[in-house]
Amino acid sequence: MSQRQVLQVFEQYQKARTQFVQMVAELATRPQNIETLQNAGVMSLLRPLLLDVVPTIQQTAALALGRLANYNDDLAEAVVKGDILPQLVYSLAEQNRFYKKAAAFVLRAVGKHSPQLAQAIVDCGALDTLVICLEDFDPGVKEAAAWALGYIARHNAELSQAVVDAGAVPLLVLCIQEPEIALKRIAASTLSDISKHSPELAQTVVDAGAIAHLAQMILSPDAKLKRQILSALSQIAKHSVDLAEMVVEAEIFPVVLTCLKDKDDYVKKNASTLIREIAKHTPELAQLIVNAGGVAAVIDCVGSCRGNIRLPGIMMLGYVAAHSENLAMAVIISKGVPQLSICLSEEPEDHIKAAAAWALGQIGRHTPEHARAVAVTNTLPVLLSLYMSPESSEDLQVKSKKAIKSILQKCTYLPALEPFLYDAPPNILKHVVGQFSKVLFSWIFRYTSAEGGQLSANYQLNKVIYLYSNSQQRIYNYFYNC
Repeated sequence: MSQRQVLQVFEQYQKARTQFVQMVAELATRPQNIETLQNAGVMSLLRPLLLDVVPTIQQTAALALGRLANYNDDLAEAVVKGDILPQLVYSLAEQNRFYKKAAAFVLRAVGKHSPQLAQAIVDCGALDTLVICLEDFDPGVKEAAAWALGYIARHNAELSQAVVDAGAVPLLVLCIQEPEIALKRIAASTLSDISKHSPELAQTVVDAGAIAHLAQMILSPDAKLKRQILSALSQIAKHSVDLAEMVVEAEIFPVVLTCLKDKDDYVKKNASTLIREIAKHTPELAQLIVNAGGVAAVIDCVGSCRGNIRLPGIMMLGYVAAHSENLAMAVIISKGVPQLSICLSEEPEDHIKAAAAWALGQIGRHTPEHARAVAVTNTLPVLLSLYMSPESSEDLQVKSKKAIKSILQKCTYLPALEPFLYDAPPNILKHVVGQFSKVLFSWIFRYTSAEGGQLSANYQLNKVIYLYSNSQQRIYNYFYNC
């Protein structure tokens, strides 16, 4: 055979390998093909191609492996058991930018499924190599590495600490300062995943100077970037008063309130979450939000959203109201009670209704004036029906009951109490009767001790006796049954 014929054999072999990996990578994009590929032993066939002499074949083989591992944890586990990870880590440090991106994709696809698979990536020494990739000249390599680190860190505090110990945080802070929007998004997301687990991890992110850079991007025109920025700030602020104050000191108010009017629902949700995480800590932080116009802005946001998007806003109103009488009154003055009543009535999801019930309870529990503000919106019968409904979840029933008791124990507005005399079960009725007796005897005392205003006192006394006598059979039955 001539030299040309001999070389042609190698060319055909190379073309066959190229065609094979390209076809597998294409087939792996369709879920219906995954099981067939797995049964055909595709993993063992792709593994040697990661070390192929042709760079294109290496990259395409890594891409195919990533797509397969991304599909389910069984295939991701097959990558681990097939000793493929050490090859990827070795090549990640040596190969060109295209291979680095493909290899980082495989690590991300494996690590996302479970803490055990993410730990396998850590154990094979991938973190140090991924951190080195964060310093790569190519933004695409940085993005792929940051994404993989984020998928590892999100599982638990131990894995997140491993990412921190590898030196990732300062480089991620540098990444959010890069001009590429996609890189900013992924770096902010990874910082959020690191911060969420513990105050110590959040403090590490703060110490790297992340807050100032994140706060500067709150008004970015890119909605997906704003989502990640607001999420990262929320995960930092949630842990402690000190961390929340550091976020506030970055002058996020009133700028963050504009995000509550954003066209993107998830920007609204994450902005509400950030405000909630700050408001929950102390009355002083809650008052700062009230002074900035945050309560009114959140109420408007709750009114413009539906479903889980409005949940953080509902909880934020409850946290603000829980701190003090004055803060609860600020929620009432901003017309928060009618909006929460609407959420309680119209939301189909029990966990959202439960949050609204809890928030209303926090508002109404302070004074008779607060309780009346809740009672006049006809919220109490709705809470009672949710408490008594067998279709309500246990959490909704518990929160509805607590809200009813909290409001009833302060409520002296008899027209709101009277329907309960006919519909309420005994464990609720005792609170209603208690309030009736308080009002009755307080008015009798005022009548008997008054030196003037006899006609007005007579009128008020007759009024309460009328209400009392109309309901006396129900009250008698209650005591008789007890």
